[in-house]
Amino acid sequence: MKPKDTGGVDDLALVSASASLLFANGQTTERTVADVERLALTLGHHVVVVPRWSDLILRFTTDKGTYNEVVAVAPIGVDMNKVAATTGVIDELCAHRIDAIAASATLGDIARRPPVSLPRFALMAAAGAAALAVIFGATGLLSVVLIAISAGAGACLRRWLATFSHNAFVQPLCAALLAGAIGAVAERLQLSSALRLVAVCPCMVLVPGPHLLNGAIDLVRARITLGIARLVYAGMIILMICTGLLAGLALGGVSLPVTGSSSPVPLIYDVLAAGIAVAAYGSFFSLPWRTLPVPVVIGMLAHASRWVVITLIGANVQTGALVACLLAGTIVTPVANRLRLPFAAFAFASVVSLIPGVYLFRMAGGLVALSSLSEQASPGDLLATIADGSTAMLILMAMTFGLIVPKMCIEFFFPHKTL
Repeated sequence: MKPKDTGGVDDLALVSASASLLFANGQTTERTVADVERLALTLGHHVVVVPRWSDLILRFTTDKGTYNEVVAVAPIGVDMNKVAATTGVIDELCAHRIDAIAASATLGDIARRPPVSLPRFALMAAAGAAALAVIFGATGLLSVVLIAISAGAGACLRRWLATFSHNAFVQPLCAALLAGAIGAVAERLQLSSALRLVAVCPCMVLVPGPHLLNGAIDLVRARITLGIARLVYAGMIILMICTGLLAGLALGGVSLPVTGSSSPVPLIYDVLAAGIAVAAYGSFFSLPWRTLPVPVVIGMLAHASRWVVITLIGANVQTGALVACLLAGTIVTPVANRLRLPFAAFAFASVVSLIPGVYLFRMAGGLVALSSLSEQASPGDLLATIADGSTAMLILMAMTFGLIVPKMCIEFFFPHKTL
């Protein structure tokens, strides 16, 4: 039997709208389930939430029977503003400061909110890619400017493609293809570094970090099917980025170098660039301006710790990423819950400057080179490709471990800090 109306507003519709907004815009599965169940209890019902990749099953249990509703929604978006606003509505309704009618109207307004404006999106994409270039050792103002132009153009291309295609993989593929083509031209004109950063850095801003983190969290929480689905989705996006990048470079007859090392960056440049990259990703994820300084400061502290561990102590990049993410995860967990923001998006924005994009893309380029050279490939090329791939995987594992472990420990030992 269907739940009753509350003041003219259907209970199920209110709960479904809240669940859909949270799940679709990057909130962790655990928090989505907890907030939806809390809202249902406030309305006088017990709800079991069964999250799957393409939908949510809401199983209402009342004194009159059970009613099931399937909400068609996939967790492919990241919008921290919508998540924070939706959680705020749930908090207000649970505290009885607003009624169901006002909550329903507000949720409708939240669902209709547009993404960040195109100028902000393009400007921040340009700034973020340029900042990552500085972190990875880009030398020369011209290279940094070209990277910014390429990333900004890619952002505009993505928005244009979104107007007529809802395929989740078209945008990163085409943006990476554009970046690769621009990088190839820059290489032909001898404007880029040996690492092909003009091509690589605009692609690094496309990496779907929140989906990787949410997938890992779901696996740790034993939501195996959903966790694997999230990771496969993120992996497909990364595959499209690699395909577009390598295809764009191939159009100009250029390939990624199999090996290469970045130049050391002074601490002040490293930290400031990390702050700019965090601000860029915060904008991608629609983080409100008033909240943006928080992840920026966290990201700068995290990157400073990485710099100290690598430069002064002499540790490898994997250890540096682990230390930085342990610090970031410890700070982000209570802050994200306090601000009612999705942990994965907030955490990834804070450590975005650590993503091993260069290693991932060099590994992809190395695999293509090995395939084309076949028996003529040298052992050195094979070892370099393996080294790049293993470094990228270990950094991703270190980042995931470093962010998730503090979160789970804090939520286990200090549950009141996560309310």
